[in-house]
Amino acid sequence: MENVFVSGHPLIKHKLSLLRQTSTEPKKFRELVRELAGLLAYEATLDLRTRPVEVKTPLAVMTGSELEEKIGLIPILRAGLGLVEGVWELMPSAEVWHIGLYRDERTLKPVQYYNKLPVGPTVQVCLILDPMLATGGSAAATVDLLKNWGAMRIKFVGLIGAPEGIAHLHSRHPDIPIYLGEIDERLNEKGYIVPGLGDAGDRMFGTA
Repeated sequence: MENVFVSGHPLIKHKLSLLRQTSTEPKKFRELVRELAGLLAYEATLDLRTRPVEVKTPLAVMTGSELEEKIGLIPILRAGLGLVEGVWELMPSAEVWHIGLYRDERTLKPVQYYNKLPVGPTVQVCLILDPMLATGGSAAATVDLLKNWGAMRIKFVGLIGAPEGIAHLHSRHPDIPIYLGEIDERLNEKGYIVPGLGDAGDRMFGTA
């Protein structure tokens, strides 16, 4: 699929398999989500711009690099929170702005209940974080908010996607790159990804 990047990294495949298992308890589940977030963020940030900077090593002065762009993390509440720490470990200076959306279980449409974005953009690159790209409704609604906010570069980072969710997000926003660990088979009648891993939020926070 165009503008969809699915990792082929063996560590990601291995950790996703552990994450899916019903026997994985919430503590281990959170640890795996954090580790996967860092691995996927590494791949999603390969094109970040840098600028030259002078570095003094114990032996000589050289020209190194530093990030030129400020990064914003936008976790979609609540499950997206689990990915923040993993990305922060790589980019501790990244700003975090929260978007609260829940899926109406009757219509499967996103409903916004929280928005903590400042008046204007303070970052150059926004990473939307959500473990599951299922129907794509929440992701597309978050992109709408960020574009209206004035964000210029936006990417979606998730663990597992469904073909339906990818198609929906790209039908609304074909310019948004999607970074995933795996693409699963389909959605079921309740809008859950199959085979998936169940409700990521419930499993993460022990509320299943």
